[in-house]
Amino acid sequence: MRYRIPLFIVLASILIVACTDIATLRTSQPIAPVRDYETILVGNLEANYIGDENCLSKCHIHDRIASDFKHSIHGDQISEETGLPLVNCESCHGPGSMAVENITQEQPCDFKTLLQINDFPAQAQSMLCLRCHSAASTPNLHSWNSSTHALNDVSCFDCHKLHKGPEQKVGRQEEYEHCTGCHTQVKMEFAQFSHHPVPEHKMACTDCHDPHNSTNDHNLKGMTSKALCTRCHMEYQGPFVYEHADVTEECTNCHNPHGSPNEPLLDVSQPFLCMQCHAASHFNGSNYPSLATSQAQQAYFTRCTDCHSAIHGTDTPSAHGRGDFLAR
Repeated sequence: MRYRIPLFIVLASILIVACTDIATLRTSQPIAPVRDYETILVGNLEANYIGDENCLSKCHIHDRIASDFKHSIHGDQISEETGLPLVNCESCHGPGSMAVENITQEQPCDFKTLLQINDFPAQAQSMLCLRCHSAASTPNLHSWNSSTHALNDVSCFDCHKLHKGPEQKVGRQEEYEHCTGCHTQVKMEFAQFSHHPVPEHKMACTDCHDPHNSTNDHNLKGMTSKALCTRCHMEYQGPFVYEHADVTEECTNCHNPHGSPNEPLLDVSQPFLCMQCHAASHFNGSNYPSLATSQAQQAYFTRCTDCHSAIHGTDTPSAHGRGDFLAR
């Protein structure tokens, strides 16, 4: 014999569990001492700043790293007031006096007294950079903390290599492999027959997307997809006397910007793409008596743009004296 549990008991149980979870979420969490946050920002508070020369002169293993850094945009910055670099090793690694105070030929530098940056969570790593860059550098870094990259544990160091040399960011030739390491869906789209030449390194991901953050969907550099696409495809910018309503704002209504098996980057092949809006009944004999049934059937085996060649818009009337056919 099976017992039936009344519905109100089940609902009451769910409500109790939900309230318990909410209460747990609202429980006050202890805040770490301010000293802990200071240590993350400035390093060991008991150590002193000694400058690059005093630190590196006792540790020749970093000679190549120091040389590359001096030729970078960070190492090249010199303060006009003091003549000292605005950014040096201790700006990121913290004061280094304790790291070199007991150094000998046998005893290397005590790296444990420096900031263990590689062990920091992504947000803490980015915080080291944002101390300067959120206020004095690229304006869009003001909203980095709310970006999709920051929320997915991507740090500045994942794309910027400060010890790499003069170029401290991922180069254009490296962007595709770097970005698609995470964006695997996009990588599969670029493998399609029709695609933008990003895998061939003729374009880069940052031509269209802002990796730091953007107020636009998908971190686009344009307010709309059309505003972005027509930076290159200017012939479709318009405005036109005779416009195609569906393409006046969003190119993505018809095109997949990364890649598609259909030319040219179409989501669906013709004529079925057009028929998503222009129903098949649009071609029957009652609407167009000049189209015989056999001719209407043939429309399924051809492309709409064979006749409607100005599909994005035109200033030239069609052969029928009307421009709304978008045909030349």
